[in-house]
Amino acid sequence: MVHAERAAIINDLERLDDEQWEEPSLCAEWTVHDVAAHLADTARTTRLGFLAGLARAGFDFDRQNARGVERARGATPQETLEGLRQVASRRSTPPAPLDSRLVEEIVHGEDIRRPLGLAHTYPKEAVVRSLRLQARTSASFGGARELAARARLTATDADVSIGDGPEVRGPALSLLLAVSRRRVALDDLEGPGLTALSAEI
Repeated sequence: MVHAERAAIINDLERLDDEQWEEPSLCAEWTVHDVAAHLADTARTTRLGFLAGLARAGFDFDRQNARGVERARGATPQETLEGLRQVASRRSTPPAPLDSRLVEEIVHGEDIRRPLGLAHTYPKEAVVRSLRLQARTSASFGGARELAARARLTATDADVSIGDGPEVRGPALSLLLAVSRRRVALDDLEGPGLTALSAEI
């Protein structure tokens, strides 16, 4: 599933012009080009390499990610895209659950696609697995366990309901994006827990 999603985002990136590559993504302070570089960098990541890079960054995840973008961002979009093609079939991973690779591809895929008005259909299983992982991973590791403790996340298009508290309902993809702190997805959601969830994002 990870390889399929990498192939899909590469296909979408191949159709962009240079201006679209420089559009702001949903990821704060990153352009579409930056997100593509991040995907290329994380596809290369190994367990040992991740730990070494984190130590060099002073155990600051944001600094580590910024350095990864600098490392993988080519002088041109086509150079970055070629770098992403070269790593698309890799199976290496940082020291994290394998489903974290699905989270990367889906959430960052939407970081690129939504600002550009591109639509993509993700396998429901991949979205649900990503949502479940985010809901049990702490915010310090990029997850949403604390958010899930304040609201019950119920997908309207999949058999999944996670967390405690007042309910928030909507498509599983929108729930995943919301708990990944992408406010654009809040418009797709409803329920008595939405106000509290919105305040935390």
